[in-house]
Amino acid sequence: MAKTGGRARTTAASALGSLDFTLDRGSPVPLYHQLAQQLEAAIGHSVLAPGDLLGNEVDLSVRLGLSRPTVRQAIQSLVEKGLLVRRRGVGTQVVHSQVKRPLELSSLYDDLEAAGQAPATEVVRHEVVPAACDVAAALGVPEGSEVTVLDRLRRTHGRPVALLCNYLPVSLLDVDSARLESTGLYRVMRSAGIALHSARQTIGARAATAGEASRLDEREGAALLTMQRTAYDDTGRPVEYGTHIYRASLYTFDFQLLVRP
Repeated sequence: MAKTGGRARTTAASALGSLDFTLDRGSPVPLYHQLAQQLEAAIGHSVLAPGDLLGNEVDLSVRLGLSRPTVRQAIQSLVEKGLLVRRRGVGTQVVHSQVKRPLELSSLYDDLEAAGQAPATEVVRHEVVPAACDVAAALGVPEGSEVTVLDRLRRTHGRPVALLCNYLPVSLLDVDSARLESTGLYRVMRSAGIALHSARQTIGARAATAGEASRLDEREGAALLTMQRTAYDDTGRPVEYGTHIYRASLYTFDFQLLVRP
């Protein structure tokens, strides 16, 4: 099998062979929509993974016992959603979908888990350091006083998505790296009785450095989304300051804007 992106690319036969399509020809729901829904579910649950090949429309229509226009319409609906791509001479291929994160006070781990994105964490740094000026200002502690720093690499479905750097008051929380690799920081904080109430957050963008690109499996200079956040508990005390970077090719912030009355 050919290789792409560091993983074996699956052929149409092996990719679709793992799926059990249930198409109700007597249903008022069009067959193309039934097929599109089941393909989308398979992609969402990683039964069909990025890089998998589904073959061309003729092969798919024969395999599924559907007309070619029905298959074409199902594929087109998923192409428009950014889940599939047509490649000349190759066929239809599953592409890397973006992680869409709501713009609210939540942890990336919880958001990924809720979306079925199989989050995994590698703790690359967990130590006590003197607070730099920006960290001290965010946490309301004297510059040079001790704070806990956590550097983590977050993956979904085996792909690196984000580099997370968080600073905590040194007396706030006692947690080991093993636990941080099995769950999210905010979940750990909540279980310790810390009631998160609000946050101040800034979102930006910049190009990846060579080191960041290497860790995130991107090219140097690739677009990154950035986020700085200071979170407060229900007493108004700052309990966490985070500086995060995300792969713009795989990640977006999603939020709703309302008209002020």
